Amino acid sequence: MKSQIDLPTAVLRLGKLPLLAGVDKETLGKVAAAVTWREVKKREPVLFKGSSGDHLLFLVEGRLQVLDVTESGREIGLNLLTAGDYFGELSIIDGEPRSASVIAMDNSLVALLPKAQAWELFRRDPLVAERVLLGLARKLRNASIYQTILCLPNASQRVFALLQRLCKVAPGGLVVIDFPPKQQELAIMANTSRETVSRATKVLTDARIVEKDNHRMIVRDPKALERFALNDVVAPPLNTVARRK
Repeated sequence: MKSQIDLPTAVLRLGKLPLLAGVDKETLGKVAAAVTWREVKKREPVLFKGSSGDHLLFLVEGRLQVLDVTESGREIGLNLLTAGDYFGELSIIDGEPRSASVIAMDNSLVALLPKAQAWELFRRDPLVAERVLLGLARKLRNASIYQTILCLPNASQRVFALLQRLCKVAPGGLVVIDFPPKQQELAIMANTSRETVSRATKVLTDARIVEKDNHRMIVRDPKALERFALNDVVAPPLNTVARRK
């Protein structure tokens, strides 16, 4: 659903996005005048694999998941997008169709910049072009790591490895996973069942490696999570968990 946002507000909101931070006011004004705004409801598709890449997209509010589909028709989650991220740049650069689908995990607000204006932005502002190149390199590395995770033979180990990849260090040194994927979303990312994800996360919580806290997961023992991800650690005996409590 299209959303109407006045130009001053659009300039303000776009200027806060990491890709556009520090862009001069004239350029930012042109970008704001060119974008269209779209409100996306939870579970609604944003774009489909194979569709034409006519826009560079900015996620201003909400969360999105990048999906691919296997030959057997099974969905695999490739990446999570959070507010401030941009996507669709690959099709802008090479002119090829979209390489994956994107759906909304929450109600979201997306800004769409037409291809011609996106190219003008890249040419006009070297800082933006540099950020796009660095972003592509980062995504390529992450894709390589993700492929390695998917090759792990044990489903629980894939869940542990994905959770480890989602960890961030919060202020004060606390290791957290902000807005962790729901069990079904994590199952799609790990190419496994929701039940497997449930069992794997229970292992971590019972062993007090992680704990849930509102909209985040606190990783109390990052080294233990790393061992689970690397070594295919099985669930600790129940009496061991009991003693820890």
